[in-house]
Amino acid sequence: MKHILRRVVIAAGLVVGTSLSTAAPAQTIVDEWASVRTPPPPELKPVTIDPNTTALLMLDFMNQNCGKRQHCLASIPAVSKFLAGARARGVMVVYTMFGKTTIADILKDVAPTGNEPVVSSGPDKFLNTDLDKILKDKGIRTVIAIGTSAHGAVLYTASGAGLRGMKVIIPVDGVSSGDATAAYTEQYTAWHLANAPTLSSNVTLTKFDMVKF
Repeated sequence: MKHILRRVVIAAGLVVGTSLSTAAPAQTIVDEWASVRTPPPPELKPVTIDPNTTALLMLDFMNQNCGKRQHCLASIPAVSKFLAGARARGVMVVYTMFGKTTIADILKDVAPTGNEPVVSSGPDKFLNTDLDKILKDKGIRTVIAIGTSAHGAVLYTASGAGLRGMKVIIPVDGVSSGDATAAYTEQYTAWHLANAPTLSSNVTLTKFDMVKF
């Protein structure tokens, strides 16, 4: 009887082992890529800012990138108008660059004037620059982040500001990316900023005409 029970247990173990070995492998996001549904768009909200404690971050509006990107070039008239309005109300304006670019490479229609600060770094403009000190020295508590690339300078610098406790305003009509995947990268950047843990509580997505000074 014991021998019979032992054989039954062994047989059952073999069946379970075989079932486990032939089970479908766990799915990854790459396997499910084509079936992933786009979530609803984040809500765009009107905002009113204090010019005395707000800085406008002009992120990488360079000839080398923006000057070659359809979405970025299309945004320049609205960016230029918003920039002029922000300056007229005394909002601090800070420019960023990357690599070996210089101030002369910034698109003329949105170029810095006077003594507006300029920093240069990779995607995160807080990294290896004085950006944090520049903002703190002026008592800045809110930043408006616009520029290109959406999934580079905008995503990482906006995240850097938000995770430092600043309020972050993102006018989506001032954010752009490269032509090949521009719509997708702009979309997922907006979704990430609006939904990321901790960060999202400091981020407001909006449009230029919904920002009041």
